[in-house]
Amino acid sequence: MVKASTGNKLTLEEFLALPEGDVNYEFVDGYAVPKVSPKFFHSTLQLTLGLLLRTWFKGKGRVGSEWAILLKRKGKDWAPVPDLSFISYKRLPKSWQRNEACPVPPELVIEIISPDQTMKEFEDKAKDYFAAGVSRFWVVNPELISIRVFLSADVSQVYTDSMPIVDILLPGLELTVRQIFEEAELL
Repeated sequence: MVKASTGNKLTLEEFLALPEGDVNYEFVDGYAVPKVSPKFFHSTLQLTLGLLLRTWFKGKGRVGSEWAILLKRKGKDWAPVPDLSFISYKRLPKSWQRNEACPVPPELVIEIISPDQTMKEFEDKAKDYFAAGVSRFWVVNPELISIRVFLSADVSQVYTDSMPIVDILLPGLELTVRQIFEEAELL
């Protein structure tokens, strides 16, 4: 997963103190690792999913885009920056109003595959997310026009076309891949 880093090993506190810039980083094994620079499909799918989820989750929790999450990975500090995440007010109360990384594992994390990434990378990341307390992990594949929903590190379902994505963990939410890609004007 680690492709390149800033070169210097950092503490989590040093990573979180890095200035904001044009490049987003994740904190992995003590290094600031740059995220892939999004292309059009990635960008428009992220925006579309964010708007659709924000509408559904309004009043139930927060939908974050490119929001760092403070987790543990193999016993070490880890701060992934998923494309989208949902954290309920049960996990992070509405009264929490700070401009900082998310301090709790989200119920839902969504990543969009970029052309130079592999599903194997995301299968490995699913294990890390679930071990850290994330409840659901979606991987959107723009090339295959599909969404793979991980229900656990070892159990997943691939959704295509008009198959409704329905989840007991996210009651009332019902989306289809076709709906998402049409809304993004990619179909």
